[in-house]
Amino acid sequence: MKVPALLLLSVLGLLPPAPSSAAQLKAHPLNEKDPDFQKLRAQAETLERNPANLNFSVDAWKKANGKAGGHCMDCFEHMVLIEARLHDGKHAMQFAHDMAAAAEEPADQMRAKLLLGRSVLYLVNNKIPDTRLLDEAHAALQDAKQASLSAYFYDGRVLSLLHRDEEAGKSFSTYAEKTVSNDPMLVRARHFAAKPELARMDMPPAMTFTTLAGKPFNLDNMNGKVVLIDFWATWCGPCKQELPHMKKLAEQYAAQPFELISISWDSDEAAWKQFVAANGMTWNQYRDADHSLSNLFGINAIPHYFTIDANGVLAAEALGSGSNIDGRIRKLVQQARESAPTEVAGKGALADE
Repeated sequence: MKVPALLLLSVLGLLPPAPSSAAQLKAHPLNEKDPDFQKLRAQAETLERNPANLNFSVDAWKKANGKAGGHCMDCFEHMVLIEARLHDGKHAMQFAHDMAAAAEEPADQMRAKLLLGRSVLYLVNNKIPDTRLLDEAHAALQDAKQASLSAYFYDGRVLSLLHRDEEAGKSFSTYAEKTVSNDPMLVRARHFAAKPELARMDMPPAMTFTTLAGKPFNLDNMNGKVVLIDFWATWCGPCKQELPHMKKLAEQYAAQPFELISISWDSDEAAWKQFVAANGMTWNQYRDADHSLSNLFGINAIPHYFTIDANGVLAAEALGSGSNIDGRIRKLVQQARESAPTEVAGKGALADE
């Protein structure tokens, strides 16, 4: 029987090896000026801006990355972070691994390792953490520290989940010492450095902004107060039904260790301001026009409520009108009063740092 020449050469090991994935990627270099790539990227960005389209945006980023020969680092990063927002740590971690395999430049490799470490934090259960995954995340973040200061913060969280609190505290301290003074994570890093065990709790996303009244607001600088975050909009019927309830809570706990912040989805700033003034909404108000804060909290429907206890830990989440949050708030405020110094109830909880 006559053996085909190519098969014979292959058996004898005389053919060159198949190109590696890296070699294949080099054969399809990323051309950001390619009109087709730019179009696909623009489509992905548009979809990602709408919380309701996040799942579709992942597919759109995949298409853009495919057009770039699987070598678009920005595309990979978007896919990792979108999956994290969708609370899908498994896929976030897979995309981070894919990014690391595709990365050729040292800076991109460090970037991929940072995302890998972060994705594990979305995947593990804080109460029953997977030490194997956490060890992998720690190793990746140790490398990422060469290029990213934020790796110190995320590694602190990983070390806390591993109950290596002394090391965690040092990692948080390093981050706090080296970051800029207006970093939204600074206050939280200081809290975690002092009490690394807090990093094992369910914490709300850190957020800082300026309220409608022109006052700075920092969720991590509440001075031992209970916080109720109310996501709403003027055009939302159920939100309007809940307005008397919000007004009642603001008045009932005005002199207590309690802070209410209403975050609107309104795109029309003038209509929002007019509604707030006309309805006597005198408590903290903020307009999240681009949904950036909503994305941090992973919400896509309103009204949506988050209750934060006096230690800054996420105590409850509720969706829709008629949510029974009064009893929990009453209990948490009472606990805050019993544990806090007497002057806390009268202090302003808005940021002053």
